[in-house]
Formats: sequence, structure tokens, C-alpha cells
Amino acid sequence: MALGAPRFDDPDARHGHARIHLLRYQNGIWSDLGPAMPDGFSPGSREWSGSAIADEATGDVTLYFTAAGRRGDNGLTFEQRMFSARADLGRDSRLADWRDLREVIPPAPDWYMATTGGGGIGTIKAFRDPAYFRDPADGGHYLFFAGSMAGSISAFNGVVGVATAPADRPDDWTVKPPLIAADGVNNELERPHVVHHQGRYYLFWSTQAHVFNPEGPTGPTGLYGMVADALAGPWRPINGSGLVFANPPEAPAQSYSWMVLPDLRVTSFVDNWGGGAERRFGGAFAPFVQLWLDGDAAGVLA
Repeated sequence: MALGAPRFDDPDARHGHARIHLLRYQNGIWSDLGPAMPDGFSPGSREWSGSAIADEATGDVTLYFTAAGRRGDNGLTFEQRMFSARADLGRDSRLADWRDLREVIPPAPDWYMATTGGGGIGTIKAFRDPAYFRDPADGGHYLFFAGSMAGSISAFNGVVGVATAPADRPDDWTVKPPLIAADGVNNELERPHVVHHQGRYYLFWSTQAHVFNPEGPTGPTGLYGMVADALAGPWRPINGSGLVFANPPEAPAQSYSWMVLPDLRVTSFVDNWGGGAERRFGGAFAPFVQLWLDGDAAGVLA
């Protein structure tokens, strides 16, 4: 699955029209099968990032996703809510019989700011991007998400939030305090997700140069992360700084929204490729890169 939107002269307009699309890989070719969920099913006015898991025994697919705005909104709003829903995966690779729609991570104002305050690209607050993970140590279920710290006096108050469910009750979610906070440093820790590798837990997220507090410390647009020996922490910055890899200086926005897969391949999309003042939006999948992990260190294989 991936986000898709119609083509606009202004690429930033895509955020107001995004849908989750279902993709099929067959005979070496990717095909876009269109929106994963039927029209009118999502409670939002558009769909933002999430994650999905498949039950091979039953053919059920559970989708965790962000509903942005509300269905029927007059104008563009930035309220974000996180939902889950189930569907059947058919032999034609399409999803049918969507059901069990529920708000999976309710608001938690003690820890996470509301997202109804408006704003624009790079300044809105976050309560989105639910990424599923199951802990191999005890079978517990986790949803990691992008949030904003409640009570912060800084405009740059991004956090990585988490909700948990017991191993035997995968739908019984409890919201927990943030795992990682960038209060005073960065506004958006987007699409956080965890990979378990050689006994360690690696928590990754994407962020952009323009959402750092200009008073510093600042960083490039890139993939960032922390590592721990248990999900409860303590968490240590990968490579000592938290930066796993970045776009090159000559093309500082060439790709974005990285996701590390269990085999350490990394997928993303082509954003503003190339250098110079002219904007050249790619809007397609970027080539995969291969990550290596060694304890608290990480990098890209040449």
C-alpha cells in the first residue's frame, strides 16, 4: 500500500486529496489497483499514512491508518485520528468486505496535543502514521505514531508516541506516554516504525530540514533513529547523533518518507529531485537502498 493523489500543478495540493492505494507486484511489475478502501468508508476527508498486517491463515487484512479531516468537511482541515479496519484479501489481490472500523488510538490530552488548531505544511501538529509492530520477546502488540507534546511552550515539539495491546488481546489498545521527544528541536518525527534485528530494537523516523528549530541544533532531511535493547528503553541515538542517512547536499529534498523493511531494504518516494531553484516533484517510488546495522551504528551499503 502507498498514498496516492491526482496530479496537481502545485505538488503540495496532494496532501488534501490523498488516498491509500493498493499495489500488486506480479511478474516483476507493480500495478496500482486504486484506493484500498471504498469511497465513503473512511471517516476522514482524506487518508494519510499507516500500516497493514495480513493473517495468512484467514486471509484477513487489518489496516491501521490516519483519517485526516472529517468526511464532508467544508474546506481543508488538519484534524488527525487513527483508525483500524479489516477486509478480506481475495485471489485477485483486491480487498473486499471492509468492516470493524474503529478509532484505535483515542486522544490522550495529558501527553499528546490536539490536532484541531490548524496550520500549514511543516507547522501542523501530529497525531498520525500508526505503524504496527509485534514484539518477538513476548508477543505484545505495538502501534508507534507521530505526535506533538502536550503542554510544550515550543512550536517544535514532535514526539514518537506509542500504544500497546496484550499478546492475547490485539484489539485492546492502551495509549502510553511518548517514547522519544524532540521538544524544542523538531516539529515532526514522521512515520516512526520499529525493526527488530540481532536482538536489538531500532526505532526509525523521517524528518525534514525545515521543521527543525532554527535556533538549533538542526539537521538535514533524512532518516533518523534510536536503538535499544528493549522496547521500554533506554533509547540511544544511532551513530551517536540519531542521523542514519540524509539526502545529499546537492539534492537536499530528493526523497522522503523512508521505511525500513525487516530485510533492511529501505523504501521511500521521489520528492524534489535534483538541485537548483526549479521544483521537480517526482511523486513516485524511489529506488530501494540497503541499510546495514551493527549495534548502535548504521549506514547504507555502497
